[in-house]
Amino acid sequence: MDEITAEQIAQHYTAMGHSVDLINAIIAGEAMADDDAADKQDCVNRNVEHLEIMVAKDFWGSEDMTAANAAIAAGQGYTA
Repeated sequence: MDEITAEQIAQHYTAMGHSVDLINAIIAGEAMADDDAADKQDCVNRNVEHLEIMVAKDFWGSEDMTAANAAIAAGQGYTA
């Protein structure tokens, strides 16, 4: 497997931030308000899974995973 670059790590971290924002917005009722419960639940579940996979990667350096871990916990507790 090729070595991951600092730029790729930064891109992954940015994508994680997007998942955090989306999970939090759905839970707060600020995103997907017009979607049915199943679609909202599916979106939260997919984004939680993405965050769980990414947090477990071994290439992170000093990146702060606090928001990602909080979004994982919130998403796991969410029922649309």
